[in-house]
Amino acid sequence: MPEAATAPSDSTPPPAATATPPPAIVVRDLVKTYAGHPAVRGVSFEVAQGEIIGLLGPNGAGKSTTLRILTGYLPATSGHVTVCGIDVAADPAAVKNHLGFMPENNPLPEDMRVREYLHFRGRIKGLTRRRLAPRLDEVVHLCDLGRVRDRIIGKLSKGYRQRVGIADAILAEPPLIIMDEPTIGLDPHQILAVRDLIASLRGRMTVLISSHILPEIEVTCDRVVIVNQGRVVAAGAPEELRRQFFGPGHYELELVGPLDELPAALAPVHPGLALVSASAPDAAGFTTVRLASPPDAADLRETLVNAFARDARFRLRSLTRSRHSLEEVFLAATQAGAA
Repeated sequence: MPEAATAPSDSTPPPAATATPPPAIVVRDLVKTYAGHPAVRGVSFEVAQGEIIGLLGPNGAGKSTTLRILTGYLPATSGHVTVCGIDVAADPAAVKNHLGFMPENNPLPEDMRVREYLHFRGRIKGLTRRRLAPRLDEVVHLCDLGRVRDRIIGKLSKGYRQRVGIADAILAEPPLIIMDEPTIGLDPHQILAVRDLIASLRGRMTVLISSHILPEIEVTCDRVVIVNQGRVVAAGAPEELRRQFFGPGHYELELVGPLDELPAALAPVHPGLALVSASAPDAAGFTTVRLASPPDAADLRETLVNAFARDARFRLRSLTRSRHSLEEVFLAATQAGAA
């Protein structure tokens, strides 16, 4: 007799769920006091893996103290800090194995050659000789140090020394890089090179940057955390903070056409566009019109240009979008936090 078919077993275990990686940094209610004076007062923030984050604040705001606690070089008075899921207070040595740190004044040895120094640092960081040689070549290429790899560090320019510091920080491929003022003292060309280098790390490593050069933070970082007087006073993407402190912004148009018909012309572009003001026509007949940008809308400039190009009632001469700088956001946040 033919054998009966065997019913599939219900005891087959379900596929294992993929574990969600912990955030690169978690800071909860961090406090640090010196002789009773609080330098950090309840700072809290998180950084996801692969993000580039800017830590901003005026002098004395608590940035450097926070960085020293994150790296395990300074104990916190209270609070909880983890780096890649590791408790910094409980195991600071393990934390150091998961991060690369570039201090503001990088103490590079002046009498060593670049390749000698990076080889020395690689061995200290635990890279095997087999892994170190190709990794050193990768880092030299990534940091554009090929032309100076055999030069003595003491004879390098400030820009190249900064690149050597970054190369040291990323040499062992740690999941987290912390940089304190990485572009300070550099000329515009060197700043661009360091900016591109940091941007190339996005998604591969988590980068936390403390800096006073706000335009660099704005073009490099995904989010910013602003601290003042030891507290977080604002956090988020630059565009989110602009809306938070200054509203949605405005569009300014120079056009000719019937202003009473403008609301109907704008409705298909976005129903939230609102006419704020309109000037008297100039000698050529053009009126300067100001429109409030909808809070939930992306950049509408291209859509507006196309809409007016198809509308025979209007002739558009110029279109600009007002956009507050990160410096203005920083000033507004720190002044509000000090109030």
